[in-house]
Amino acid sequence: MVIMNGLGGITLELRVLRYFLTVAREGSISRAAHVLHLTQPTLSRQLMELEERLGTKLFIRGNRKMTLTDEGLLLRKRAQEIIDLVQKTEGELQTSDEIIGDIYMGCGETYGMSIVAKIIKELQNTYPGIRYHLFSGNADEVTDRLDKSLIDFGILIEPIQSTNYDSIYLPDVDTWGLLMRKDSPLASRTTIRPEDLWEIPLISSNQTLVSHEISKWLKKDYEKLNWVATYNLIYNASLMVEQGIGYALCLDRLVNTSSDSPLCFKPLEPPLEAEIAIVWKKHQLFSKPATLFYQRIHETLANAKL
Repeated sequence: MVIMNGLGGITLELRVLRYFLTVAREGSISRAAHVLHLTQPTLSRQLMELEERLGTKLFIRGNRKMTLTDEGLLLRKRAQEIIDLVQKTEGELQTSDEIIGDIYMGCGETYGMSIVAKIIKELQNTYPGIRYHLFSGNADEVTDRLDKSLIDFGILIEPIQSTNYDSIYLPDVDTWGLLMRKDSPLASRTTIRPEDLWEIPLISSNQTLVSHEISKWLKKDYEKLNWVATYNLIYNASLMVEQGIGYALCLDRLVNTSSDSPLCFKPLEPPLEAEIAIVWKKHQLFSKPATLFYQRIHETLANAKL
């Protein structure tokens, strides 16, 4: 199979892209050739022809390891997206009366994912032939994969600013607050007010829309706060909080703050809450498994309102 990359009419074979990705992953022609069941000269020749076709160097060839150039890093990202999309499309085109196949989801960090997990469990009991592929990332990363049709659904928190998606909101909200050590001076507070944030070292989500929401709550320029770090997933940020590097602005119920944890969470005052939505591209043509999941979501949420 061949694909067009839209840059100068260059034609690339999926087979060669898979070779390239294997070498990029293994960091060695010999190891990649073993994985691909090819001879080393054959694989080397394929890579050289790929570089000639693209007119750029993709690898820096060292004595023991091959590393990607900037152009190679870009091709690795695009090649993986192409391979993922082809595999997803092949699964969608399989014809069978039995509902089997794959559902691809992108998940922002939200406790609302627990509702989705319950729906998946119910479907699994009846349709064990469905496989679920979860991609975890922030809203920017999830919507990027939605736009490229690499996933069927995204689970996101507000704000969701796009006319490209349809959505359905879950019967739950997330609460913004401050994650801190239990021995922090602010740990005795019931809630955190805007003035409490002026001087302390802060760790925040790197999402653009989040900064807008926090700025509105602060009634002050977000950039004037004492930012020491940003994160896209809260777990690693919580380790920085645990080490006393800063306080993390985040959502509740995502980090262990039980009695055996050194951390605690304090909600913002006035409250700042965010609804949770399942989103998908407008006019999306779903596979049979994705259609079933879509129907079950609507049924579950309709019953929850009764």
